[in-house]
Amino acid sequence: MNLGELDLEEAAERAAGNWKSFECFFWRRADDLTDADNWTVIYTHHRDSDLMDQSNAAAINAELDTFTSGSNPDVVAESHDHWAVGWMGGVSIRVSKRGRITKAFRRWHELAQRLADYPVLDTDDYSHRQYQATLDNMPEAARRLRDDYDLPEGWEPVVYDWLYDHDDRAVENRDDRGGFPSEQQLRTAFDALGYGQAALCGA
Repeated sequence: MNLGELDLEEAAERAAGNWKSFECFFWRRADDLTDADNWTVIYTHHRDSDLMDQSNAAAINAELDTFTSGSNPDVVAESHDHWAVGWMGGVSIRVSKRGRITKAFRRWHELAQRLADYPVLDTDDYSHRQYQATLDNMPEAARRLRDDYDLPEGWEPVVYDWLYDHDDRAVENRDDRGGFPSEQQLRTAFDALGYGQAALCGA
């Protein structure tokens, strides 16, 4: 069950020491801690994570950053190698201290509750990541067209704006990896924007 669907006390009880039940995993920091059983390891993203998970991971890190300072912090960034996805990133959180649930775990549980109600923590950040991913995809989408058109430097955001206004399906988020316009959609945009065909430039 998602811990965000549980009340704070039950979530804390289930989370503490969760790392001991992970298969094919040894949490090396446990040997350095006198209260390892009071800690939980929360994975937020991995090498192949989609844009939503990347956005939520960034939001979680920002919210928990205040608990990472000092010589004995209640939150520590984690990155572990994984045979299937290369690596997994997240945080370890001290769930309780001196018999009381820590502020760090309370904050994380609030975030987990929000995610249980709605899958995105920061819609502005998520939208920006979709936009940026689409811009990053455009050179590959236009790979076979680059010799046909005289594309100016920085053409991607201009073409994005044109497609958004005239054919917004071309820049829709696909598989949460950003938009990937078709060659025909790009040709239409290039022609409308006056990016003359390269073969004609010297005529």
